[in-house]
Amino acid sequence: MSHFHSLTPSSLSRAAFIAAFADIYEHSPWVAARTYDQGEPASFDEIDRLHAQMAAVLLAASRDEQLALINAHPDLAGKAAIRGELTAASSAEQAGAGIQDCSPEEFARFSALNAAYKARFGFPFIKAVKGSNRQQILAAFEQRLHHSPEQEFATALAEINRIALLRLQAL
Repeated sequence: MSHFHSLTPSSLSRAAFIAAFADIYEHSPWVAARTYDQGEPASFDEIDRLHAQMAAVLLAASRDEQLALINAHPDLAGKAAIRGELTAASSAEQAGAGIQDCSPEEFARFSALNAAYKARFGFPFIKAVKGSNRQQILAAFEQRLHHSPEQEFATALAEINRIALLRLQAL
């Protein structure tokens, strides 16, 4: 069982807990709030247990809430990244995958794939990019464009939960 390095979640008030974990799920503090309200504070100090509780909150949410969370994520190598408008976590994640170092041709490919993906599914492509490089991300993009809408919705939620785990492990 791994514990947080920088905080002790079980010692936090509800407001402090929500503030500390508000962006573990991109721009969706409701996940932290519901986790606190439904959870067992003593279990919050173990990363895997807290993540399991947060993931369960996401999976129990309404489809509209899940879709709003998916849509809260930025496009990979998209306009927000180019303009420097990403959250700190998203910036670090994309930088770790070398996305900021794309050639003009790679940026054009990301843009085309982002547009095709959104046209097909109605939401942005979500991938936990830590440990991946640009070529692996582009290959995943192309493969996932062939998924059914329901399969891709489920994949997006699974990727969001993976991103959340990686963000929790960084604390």
